[in-house]
Amino acid sequence: MSTATAAPWRSLFLEHVEGMKSPEFTLSTIRRVPASRYGMDAGSGDGQGFVQVPRARTCIFRGMWANLAVNPKNDAELNPDCYESELLTFTTDVRMDKMPELWEGQPSGGVEGSSGGGGPVEAVFWADAPMVQWRVRGRAYVLAPDVESSEGGRAARDVLQARMRRTGAEGEGDAKGGWSWARELTAHFGNLSPGMRGSFRNPPPGTPVAVPVGDDSLALGQKVTDLQDAVARRHFRVVVIVPFEVDRCDLSDPERGRRWLYRFAGGEGSEKPVYPGGQVVDGWEKVETWP
Repeated sequence: MSTATAAPWRSLFLEHVEGMKSPEFTLSTIRRVPASRYGMDAGSGDGQGFVQVPRARTCIFRGMWANLAVNPKNDAELNPDCYESELLTFTTDVRMDKMPELWEGQPSGGVEGSSGGGGPVEAVFWADAPMVQWRVRGRAYVLAPDVESSEGGRAARDVLQARMRRTGAEGEGDAKGGWSWARELTAHFGNLSPGMRGSFRNPPPGTPVAVPVGDDSLALGQKVTDLQDAVARRHFRVVVIVPFEVDRCDLSDPERGRRWLYRFAGGEGSEKPVYPGGQVVDGWEKVETWP
């Protein structure tokens, strides 16, 4: 487990995000593509005809891992409230084009049915009311139905659990109620509206509409009320971002913008600062920088 103390940026970040009309953020990833798609010759890029290019898309923040906000319309069984974290979550469809980008240095084959990942990402939030930009940099892990049974699931669980904190006494809650990774995934699915759940029964995202779908279960505009719907759950994923750097830029005062960088220092607070003027607090180094 990580340090028993919350990260020094956590409460303010959540305050700002909860004040947004919609908790949207831009997720940036890196993708390896043929150089020819960008008008470059075959010898460009890595020498094998490929280049690393940025990709970005808008996602919805679904809360911190193990701290799922309760939706009164959610009929899913919830885990006992015995953990908290600074691990950002969002949900996605495994068929989305971004999925291979979350598997750093690993082949995309086999990604559709498995947990794992670890690719580098950046999540950028703009909180309009306080005029603060948050940039969260870290690694993303994909949690699939095999999270409790596969090698990829075990590896992802080990990384995430190292950054989860108990909120009760040792063994309290998870020992009594059996805190379950699979149950947490179902709770995330249940927190979505029936229409949003139904989107996981859409035709394959990004494929030409002229190509026959070939599956009568896939169509736009469906609503799903069954939390174990086989088709939707096969495509549904929770993605967890493990942050290593958090950049906060406060532009609320036009004459005196301020900016801070937080660097994960190991969680125990034993590391020395690496930046001039930096100070390690609760396992994170904090340093003020020019905006």
